[in-house]
Amino acid sequence: MPSTTTKKFTPEIDAQLYEEMVAVAKQNGQPQRYVLERALEFYLHNVVPSHRLVRPEVLEASRRSNEQYRKLYEKLAHTK
Repeated sequence: MPSTTTKKFTPEIDAQLYEEMVAVAKQNGQPQRYVLERALEFYLHNVVPSHRLVRPEVLEASRRSNEQYRKLYEKLAHTK
Protein backbone atom coordinates (compact mmCIF):
# COMPACT_ATOMS: atom_id res chain seq x y z
CA MET A 1 0.00 0.00 0.00
CA PRO A 2 1.49 3.36 -0.98
CA SER A 3 2.17 5.71 1.88
CA THR A 4 0.46 9.07 2.00
CA THR A 5 1.72 12.34 3.33
CA THR A 6 -0.17 13.54 6.37
CA LYS A 7 -0.67 16.95 7.92
CA LYS A 8 -1.42 17.44 11.60
CA PHE A 9 -4.03 19.99 12.62
CA THR A 10 -6.12 20.55 15.71
CA PRO A 11 -9.53 21.99 14.91
CA GLU A 12 -12.04 22.96 17.55
CA ILE A 13 -15.45 21.51 16.71
CA ASP A 14 -18.87 21.30 18.32
CA ALA A 15 -18.68 18.92 21.29
CA GLN A 16 -21.88 17.05 20.32
CA LEU A 17 -20.59 16.52 16.77
CA TYR A 18 -17.28 15.27 18.14
CA GLU A 19 -19.02 12.78 20.42
CA GLU A 20 -21.10 11.54 17.50
CA MET A 21 -17.96 11.03 15.40
CA VAL A 22 -16.26 9.13 18.23
CA ALA A 23 -19.33 6.92 18.68
CA VAL A 24 -19.52 6.13 14.95
CA ALA A 25 -15.83 5.26 14.84
CA LYS A 26 -16.16 3.00 17.87
CA GLN A 27 -19.34 1.35 16.58
CA ASN A 28 -17.69 0.58 13.24
CA GLY A 29 -14.33 -0.40 14.69
CA GLN A 30 -12.62 2.40 12.79
CA PRO A 31 -10.06 4.95 13.88
CA GLN A 32 -11.43 8.44 14.46
CA ARG A 33 -8.98 9.69 11.87
CA TYR A 34 -10.56 7.41 9.25
CA VAL A 35 -14.08 8.69 9.99
CA LEU A 36 -12.93 12.32 9.91
CA GLU A 37 -11.02 11.86 6.65
CA ARG A 38 -14.01 10.17 4.96
CA ALA A 39 -16.31 12.97 6.13
CA LEU A 40 -13.95 15.65 4.82
CA GLU A 41 -13.49 13.75 1.57
CA PHE A 42 -17.25 13.44 1.08
CA TYR A 43 -17.83 17.12 1.83
CA LEU A 44 -15.04 18.35 -0.45
CA HIS A 45 -15.89 16.03 -3.37
CA ASN A 46 -19.70 16.01 -3.19
CA VAL A 47 -21.08 18.96 -1.26
CA VAL A 48 -18.74 21.75 -2.34
CA PRO A 49 -19.11 21.06 -6.09
CA SER A 50 -22.90 21.04 -5.83
CA HIS A 51 -22.81 24.52 -4.29
CA ARG A 52 -21.06 25.78 -7.39
CA LEU A 53 -23.97 24.70 -9.60
CA VAL A 54 -26.34 27.37 -8.33
CA ARG A 55 -25.48 31.05 -8.08
CA PRO A 56 -25.51 32.38 -4.49
CA GLU A 57 -28.20 34.96 -5.31
CA VAL A 58 -30.50 32.18 -6.54
CA LEU A 59 -29.99 30.22 -3.32
CA GLU A 60 -30.73 33.36 -1.30
CA ALA A 61 -33.91 34.07 -3.28
CA SER A 62 -35.04 30.48 -2.72
CA ARG A 63 -34.37 30.78 1.01
CA ARG A 64 -36.37 34.01 1.24
CA SER A 65 -39.25 32.48 -0.71
CA ASN A 66 -39.28 29.44 1.57
CA GLU A 67 -39.44 31.70 4.62
CA GLN A 68 -42.14 33.94 3.15
CA TYR A 69 -44.40 31.17 1.85
CA ARG A 70 -43.63 28.38 4.35
CA LYS A 71 -47.24 28.06 5.57
CA LEU A 72 -48.57 27.91 2.01
CA TYR A 73 -46.00 25.27 1.04
CA GLU A 74 -46.96 23.19 4.09
CA LYS A 75 -50.66 23.39 3.16
CA LEU A 76 -49.91 22.40 -0.42
CA ALA A 77 -47.78 19.50 0.74
CA HIS A 78 -50.68 18.11 2.76
CA THR A 79 -53.27 18.56 0.01
CA LYS A 80 -54.24 15.42 -1.88
